[in-house]
Amino acid sequence: MTSISEAAGQQSQLQSALRAGLDNIDRNQTVSFTQYNKFTMPVDGTVYWVGMGSAQTVSGSVHYAINRQQNEDETLGVNTVTFTSEEQISFLNSVSPTTLWIGTFEGLQFAFSNQADFYQQADLWHYVGNALYPALASQLVGSTAGLLALQPIVSNSLPIWLAQNSFAPVYPSFLVPDNVTPPYIVAHVIPEETMALQAFPTFSWPGTTEPNTGSAPLHALASDQLMRDRVRLTLYGFNNQTAIQYLVALEQYSLNTDDFGFMNSPAIRDDKRTQVELAILAQKKTIEIVASYYQSTANAIAQRLILEASASLVIA
Repeated sequence: MTSISEAAGQQSQLQSALRAGLDNIDRNQTVSFTQYNKFTMPVDGTVYWVGMGSAQTVSGSVHYAINRQQNEDETLGVNTVTFTSEEQISFLNSVSPTTLWIGTFEGLQFAFSNQADFYQQADLWHYVGNALYPALASQLVGSTAGLLALQPIVSNSLPIWLAQNSFAPVYPSFLVPDNVTPPYIVAHVIPEETMALQAFPTFSWPGTTEPNTGSAPLHALASDQLMRDRVRLTLYGFNNQTAIQYLVALEQYSLNTDDFGFMNSPAIRDDKRTQVELAILAQKKTIEIVASYYQSTANAIAQRLILEASASLVIA
């Protein structure tokens, strides 16, 4: 029977062999990581990552695989990067939700979504993630000077729903902050259901000339059009009575302001969100609304959100 000391020696030999193999493979490779901080546009929840200048250099082995994809709207190579290190990279594990470290290697920019296949006996750390997709490159900026002016990015009714936050914070779909706890609300404007009710938009021509746009200047055009959206509001942490009160508040807001109108009779639905380890159900409800609105109204509410919100960068 193998003794504890012998097992410990075997583990040590395994670690030495694996580290020697890693040293032979990586040939003193290093990867530079740059710190980026999260900037959320108060207008419509659009997220940018802004470079802060702080950098860390880490030794290890980089492996990446390319999967070429041809989609309707882009052709790209998805680069999956695996970085193997002899030491745990502490700054990758201790970051806050507002901080991201982005690595650079041979022209690739990448971040890690998970730490995989760690065995204590091997004493090697593997970090895995995809390189930055070309279509998302505009959301990574080198400094605050690269940020767009504070004006809406989205063209639908999302600002209207973000403003309905008297009961709980409202977040855009797919942009809910990390590990947020109830109560909160998520607004999802279903893309395929955005339709025009007015034949053509009205433009205020020639609009406002945008500065520094050359001899053929661009114009910021005010436009307006009657639109229709189908919106799914997901409520977490709401009981029956609170959900009813929230729906009544939406109806009263519509009557008082005429910012949007109801084109359906929305119902509160109980949804199922489980966690098998605890055998429990979350307090999850959904309300689906078909709403009519003017684009100018959504823009005006977005501008109001700018004035009410204070956007800040958190430097960790």
